[in-house]
Amino acid sequence: MSETTFTLDIVDGVGAIDAGSWNGLLPGDAGRPDNPFLDHAFFAALEASGSPSVETGWQPQHIVLRGEDKTIAGIAPLYLKSHSQGEYVFDHGWADAFERAGGSYYPKMQICVPFTPVTGPRFLAKTEAGKAALMQAVAGLADRNGISSAHATFMTEDEADLAERAGWLLRTDTQFHWHDAGYGNFEGFLGSLSSRHRKQLRRERREATEGLTIRWLTGADLTEAVWDRFYDFYIDTGSRKWGRPYLNRAFFSMLSAAMADRVLLMFAYEGDEPVAGTLSLIGKDALYGRYWGATRSIAFLHFELCYYQAIDFALSHGLSRIEAGAQGEHKLARGYGPATTRSAHWIGHKGLRQAVARFLEQEREAVEESQDVLARYTPFRKGDIPPQDR
Repeated sequence: MSETTFTLDIVDGVGAIDAGSWNGLLPGDAGRPDNPFLDHAFFAALEASGSPSVETGWQPQHIVLRGEDKTIAGIAPLYLKSHSQGEYVFDHGWADAFERAGGSYYPKMQICVPFTPVTGPRFLAKTEAGKAALMQAVAGLADRNGISSAHATFMTEDEADLAERAGWLLRTDTQFHWHDAGYGNFEGFLGSLSSRHRKQLRRERREATEGLTIRWLTGADLTEAVWDRFYDFYIDTGSRKWGRPYLNRAFFSMLSAAMADRVLLMFAYEGDEPVAGTLSLIGKDALYGRYWGATRSIAFLHFELCYYQAIDFALSHGLSRIEAGAQGEHKLARGYGPATTRSAHWIGHKGLRQAVARFLEQEREAVEESQDVLARYTPFRKGDIPPQDR
């Protein structure tokens, strides 16, 4: 630990934190962080819309560290949670076991970007000492207040290593990411695939787009009418997958007002009528796919909008990577390879900690073995497999 002395504040929303101070702790320019999900503006849209709130079980309790000169040295975007929904790292089994044994798992602390399975810094600080101080502050607050646990999800590898050294438990999982290996365009990408997979992808694209027009919408294209249509798509998919969609309609308007040039909608039109759409955010070197929905079932259209159009966009805009969201082994055949995601967990109760530690050790081994197997089933020709986030 550094000898630097920090003082601690807890604030109940990002509105209490200066945007420049927040963004200044992130990789990239203060006005445009490399990862759009970490931008102060993204959190502000989330919280101002009421999507994460006390009423929805996401109470903002952000930790702010100040150095000896009183300037902000670190921030942990933290939510006090009364459930485990909207996190994409599942601990329901831990909660059930602890409560059956007489413990109270909730409330718990969640350090994350709400509803967003995208890797990035979770302890926002320029120095390792600042990050370590934030981790220590979170654990200390949980311990003093009888909080069962604290969870930092989808964190960077460096932060995960630091958290493990600080005594947090490490967890891994798998997503599927696409990497540009110098393809130039989509035909160049297809050329790296085996003949069978190349024919399959061409057929899927041809059948998906028959009678449809695909349009990319960003910036000034994002009118309220466009957002109304996308929200129909989002509600349809969210209601089927999650029971209750996490984001309300106001969020999308607020996001568009603050970050329209970093938002990408891809719509499939039948004539003038949108029948399906996706939402992605544009980072410095990556495209982040998030939501998809459709009013009609059209073969392969999900693959076209979520994966193939994303590759087209990335290649035409100089983006080297696509993160296509959580889960989905079907992405493997579309050129997206296995990538490791990481989270860290502080558990206060000794018995629960020991049980979770044993479980995570076995789970990490299973994840590693699974990724080794998955990597054998990529669609690429021998010698053309791009590097992966392992």
